[in-house]
Amino acid sequence: MKVVNLVSQVFFFVITVLFLIYFLTGYDSAFEADQNCHSYLSSYENPSGNYGCDHDTETHQWILYKSNESKEPAEIIKKFRYKFL
Repeated sequence: MKVVNLVSQVFFFVITVLFLIYFLTGYDSAFEADQNCHSYLSSYENPSGNYGCDHDTETHQWILYKSNESKEPAEIIKKFRYKFL
């Protein structure tokens, strides 16, 4: 019985810590994440237009990326996660 109690306490502690990490990090809205992504984007010299910001609705974040001239995948520079709840 003590083992079950200890496991449940550890489980609830881990869940609480994960919720705190989620709600204390990230931007409060998609607008804030968008503004910060474009702010970082303006700090890069972009003569060829390889840098950009894109909204990923599945993961609730804006992504700053650098696309390649070849057919290789784009390089992700920074992610701007926002809270959706």
